[in-house]
Amino acid sequence: MTMTIKKCTLEDLKLLQEISYVTFEETFKDQNSEETMAAYLEQAFSLDKLEQELNKPSSEFYLLMTDNEVAGYMKLNTGAAQSEAMGEASLEIERIYIRQSFHKQGLGRLLIDKAAELAKQQSKTKVWLGVWEHNGNAIAFYSRMGFVQTGTHPFVIGDEVQTDYIMTKTLTNL
Repeated sequence: MTMTIKKCTLEDLKLLQEISYVTFEETFKDQNSEETMAAYLEQAFSLDKLEQELNKPSSEFYLLMTDNEVAGYMKLNTGAAQSEAMGEASLEIERIYIRQSFHKQGLGRLLIDKAAELAKQQSKTKVWLGVWEHNGNAIAFYSRMGFVQTGTHPFVIGDEVQTDYIMTKTLTNL
């Protein structure tokens, strides 16, 4: 299996929307109503919204490709684009999603490593992310990758406010 990580451009907009829909729905459909999911997917992953995010200079998307098939993606933020004020020394992994059929193949580690590499290139000393408090598998994975819980913040889906743990990893060997 050949794996590559490709930075998204506007030419990838529809592909980004497709993988966003698929991975978010696979991950959270069992914990949310159909109506809530549909509304959130349209609000968060509309072509207009994704295009605005792609055009932000402090945000970047990366597609994870395996043998020319999109297996997942991540969104990174720096500076004011971060969803929490974590400072200029931090890089946020706002989204990291992998299709269920590609789980347990080391692809999450590949994306985390890429985020850390990009953070180091930008002289960042920390990488952080938010993870739903009830997503035990993801919390365990991030813990194995060296992230520790450093706080919480709200995540709104539909009319429900959920709690995300903020997990942070301090980078070494800058």
